[in-house]
Amino acid sequence: MPVPRRIVLAAGLFGFAAAAVPLPAAASVPPADMLSPVEHFTHLRRAMIQTDNLIGPRNALPALQQHLTSLAARRRAARGADAAELLALETRYEELAGWLAQDIGDERTAQGHTARALDASHATGDTDLTAYILGRKAQLALDTGHPADALGMAAAARRTAHPGSRLEVIAVLHEAHAHAVLGDAASTHRTYETALSLLERAEGDGVWGSWLDVPYINTARARSLAALGAYEEAAAGFSSALSTLPTAYRRDRGVYLARGARAHAGAGDLPLAAKLGGQAVGIAVETGSARIVEQLGHLDQVLATAPGEEGITEFRAALDRIVLHPV
Repeated sequence: MPVPRRIVLAAGLFGFAAAAVPLPAAASVPPADMLSPVEHFTHLRRAMIQTDNLIGPRNALPALQQHLTSLAARRRAARGADAAELLALETRYEELAGWLAQDIGDERTAQGHTARALDASHATGDTDLTAYILGRKAQLALDTGHPADALGMAAAARRTAHPGSRLEVIAVLHEAHAHAVLGDAASTHRTYETALSLLERAEGDGVWGSWLDVPYINTARARSLAALGAYEEAAAGFSSALSTLPTAYRRDRGVYLARGARAHAGAGDLPLAAKLGGQAVGIAVETGSARIVEQLGHLDQVLATAPGEEGITEFRAALDRIVLHPV
């Protein structure tokens, strides 16, 4: 992912996929000989999600890819119901690997994992999983600069999702942000209102979108408001999100800090933008999240126009210490 004025984190956002990273103690899993293969890999996937939440994709992705290789080998050797269960689980592993690769800015790897997840979801016949992965493809298209493609993927996800489900709400959220990136404010606001209305009536059971609530939608809207240039409203939205975000979501805190800093800069509060940006720098180092680095690069461009403002010199020096400059 290109970063204005800089190239990439000095610690390396790419090129570490082959390195084995041990799980932290908090993400430990029961011994493999006490579990069936499905239970074992299910526990491992949960551990990977915890690892990502705490310390980011740079640390979680290599281990996840190793487990995915082992899982695929088990699935190929299995037959009958065991093979079907392992394929469904492998699909979820592929989707998660695609998300982690996307978060470090490795577009090619993200596209590959997500495409394999979509193919496998059709093989399993799980339409809920297919709808979710279509939504992920919409999200990936947005993050890689293809909002028109994202609109098509979001529409496909909504058609595939069960009407009245939270999966339908997820698809609508991707559609809303695509409208924002395309500069269509009226469609953006209308689509977010649709998402809120659908959420109010959505089914509460099932695993898909259990994390969806009104604050989550408002945080998504804040990102879209920033894309539309409504920086003051966007800054307020990110401030609200940060005040309620659980401490376990370390990487997400960094994303919200960076996006909030960029919104405050757009609204003209450069000292606060520099302060928040400085907090996000440390989390960028810990996690390797390209989404954080991208926003910090844009923030750096804005703050470079006012070097004498409070905190700006410190922020830019902190950013200089973690990035490589172009040759």
